[in-house]
Amino acid sequence: MQSGVIDAEQVRTTTDGLNEVIPALAGVLLDRRDELMSVLTRVATRQAAEDEFFRSLRALSGAPWEILRNSPGRLRRLATFLPSNNLLYSYILFGVIPSLYTDEIRIRPSARVAQSAMAVHEILGPAVRAHGGRVGMAPVSQRAFLADCASSDAVVFTGQPENAGSVAARLPDEALFLAFGSGPNPVVVGPKADLDAACRSVLAARLYNSGQDCLCTDIVFVHRSVAREVVTRLADSLAAVRTGDRRSPSTSVAPLVYPDAVEGAAAFLAVHRQSVVRGGRVDPVRSFVEPSLLHMPWQDAFHPPEFFSPVVLTMEYEHAGQIRQWLHSPEETARGMYVSVFGEPGLAQTRISTSVVCQERVTFDVEDGNRPFGGYGPLAGSVRRPGGVTGRPLLLSAEAGRRARR
Repeated sequence: MQSGVIDAEQVRTTTDGLNEVIPALAGVLLDRRDELMSVLTRVATRQAAEDEFFRSLRALSGAPWEILRNSPGRLRRLATFLPSNNLLYSYILFGVIPSLYTDEIRIRPSARVAQSAMAVHEILGPAVRAHGGRVGMAPVSQRAFLADCASSDAVVFTGQPENAGSVAARLPDEALFLAFGSGPNPVVVGPKADLDAACRSVLAARLYNSGQDCLCTDIVFVHRSVAREVVTRLADSLAAVRTGDRRSPSTSVAPLVYPDAVEGAAAFLAVHRQSVVRGGRVDPVRSFVEPSLLHMPWQDAFHPPEFFSPVVLTMEYEHAGQIRQWLHSPEETARGMYVSVFGEPGLAQTRISTSVVCQERVTFDVEDGNRPFGGYGPLAGSVRRPGGVTGRPLLLSAEAGRRARR
């Protein structure tokens, strides 16, 4: 059946033309790398910015495969709410790649980082237009942008779930609406874990861009048999973390970009100061949160906030059933995204409740810009279809392909 939103007769079944466009766009990224890095390090550490650059290049290179695999129908108009982090990567995922099967794309940058997002667009936008893409970016208010959304075939929203609901309510019923949220992405360090590998992975997953990423883990469950050693290792490693200017390649933790993240970390550390093992200091003037470690006994009713700061929180557990029960709680069922499992035989499933299980890997290991992203919790990511909202891993081209085949 032909959709009123997507022209089913224009479904792409080959990569004709893309084999010329993609290398040309990738060449622009490589040629303008220094300029892009200068922009990205306004809001990200140099380490995170370099990783983001190469993830962007990989996603762009994988676009022909993605489009061939998903056969997205031709979208007439796409409206995108750009997130406040991963500016280049998000621009590639929600602007450049969709421009290959969309007539027109309108992007609204987050007000927090509008100037930096516009700089990315000014670097890459001309090349996209030169190869037939129509991508425009406008730093307008959310209310003004809703007018663009209301006349769009598809809308990509990144941000708070409550805001996603208000945006969705303003759209026509037939519009494709994707809402990207976040989840706690817990890590489990079990009794059989390789502690060297597990601790390195925990720090990599927590300290990425000073903790300012929705893929960062907000809680680490540690089996009681290895808890003392894991906490000691993490505390020692945090003491050695390099802090400083985010533009320095050696800096792992820098002042935070978002004032509310500093305030949130300060409030949490103050309330739970008896659990602080290492660090715990916050300098609001410098927007700096010291790399900190907290350790708590098991609390099945505890659900961590999204820290967006370099706060490592560990919680001791006794058996895998506690983790399963926690993941099946209403709170975690709603926001289930990923759960990373190291050396816990009792959590051998590929999915627990709404969380996708990553065995011996963390979220940054499994994330792939050409594949569906996230878990099945509706607050972590959802697509609106006629008749309801479904939480599931999201990829725009895949959802456009589903709609085209209806």
